[in-house]
Amino acid sequence: MFSRALRLTCGIVALIAIGAAVFLLNRSEQHVGQEAVSLRAFDQQARDASDALVDARVGQQAYVAAGQGVDFWFSKTAGSLQSATDGLTRLRQMAGSGADTAIDEASTTVTEFAAIDKRARDYLKSGQQLMAGDVIFTEGSDAAATAARQIETARQAQHQAADVGLAALRRQQVQIAGVAAGVVLLVVLVLIPMPRPGVDEPSADGISLNPRVMPSADETSANRPAPALPQTATLTSHAQGSVFKAATDVVTDFGRARDLGELTQVLGRAAEVMDASGMIVWFGSAAGADLRPVLTHGYSLEMIARIPPVPRSADNAAAAAYRSGTPQTVHSRPGGSCGAVVAPILSPDGCVGALSAEIRSGGETSQSVQALASIFAAQLAGVLASAPDAEMEEAKAAHS
Repeated sequence: MFSRALRLTCGIVALIAIGAAVFLLNRSEQHVGQEAVSLRAFDQQARDASDALVDARVGQQAYVAAGQGVDFWFSKTAGSLQSATDGLTRLRQMAGSGADTAIDEASTTVTEFAAIDKRARDYLKSGQQLMAGDVIFTEGSDAAATAARQIETARQAQHQAADVGLAALRRQQVQIAGVAAGVVLLVVLVLIPMPRPGVDEPSADGISLNPRVMPSADETSANRPAPALPQTATLTSHAQGSVFKAATDVVTDFGRARDLGELTQVLGRAAEVMDASGMIVWFGSAAGADLRPVLTHGYSLEMIARIPPVPRSADNAAAAAYRSGTPQTVHSRPGGSCGAVVAPILSPDGCVGALSAEIRSGGETSQSVQALASIFAAQLAGVLASAPDAEMEEAKAAHS
């Protein structure tokens, strides 16, 4: 049904979509891994800076404690402060927009701690032990604790930014996978074989509306003025993607029709949408005892003239739909007649008629075809109800 070139092109498109999705998802996962490594490195640097601050505070408090000399603790505290300063510098280079403010504040606090340490050393060198102890255990301890809290705030801000970035990456991955799946699904739908309108064999009993006299639409193909090839192309186009759009246009035009002549033209378009070789609109008599054709498409005038009124009690699909008010289906026979669908035309007062369609290629079992028949019949109910009685009686007489 499809050429080798079309199938090859569709296959290449699907492979390109899958390959692009795999590439983008793999690159996204690599970025996620890099972000995780960077976050772990940031955490390690934050811990190292906090530990250096703790060491600096302990060394500073040891200035006024009995034991090793102050020169030992001076050098140790200075080294810890330098480690904390270097660690904050590295954190500033790694930090995102949410954490850099807290790191800048921590750096300022560490600078203040260094100034406090210098004052304490000056007091010790001048022999003022009490003043040094007061500065160390009040201002020094507060500064070290504040810097540690600011480093922790920066760490939490970095984690929050990382979570936001990870969520964005995950959404991007879902979108990539969705687009790739959509392309592949579209390719699959394009390559699904659709039923091609074929040449039906002449039917002895037509669509079984009246087995003795009802003609098959295909028996009159020689009398139809339009060539079959353009119609087949139109039906194939509808079947491959624009059925519902075409059905909407048909329903709209049913409502705009001003007379039975325009309704007949719209009925022909409805037949194209349903892939029907022939359609008949049956309308009940005033007493409701029988059905008579008022609109037809796909049958010659000679064939229509041979159709007698269908009694309400007749054993066929049109009469059954008229009696019960429910859709009927006539299945096709292999090598025999085409199948058909019959939808009742319902009004507030009950069933007033029926719409029958002879369907090609076994399409009468399709739910879409059956639904279209019911939709067109429902629209016809309002249109025929508003038609002048004189025009309806003239149409019945023309087909009787």
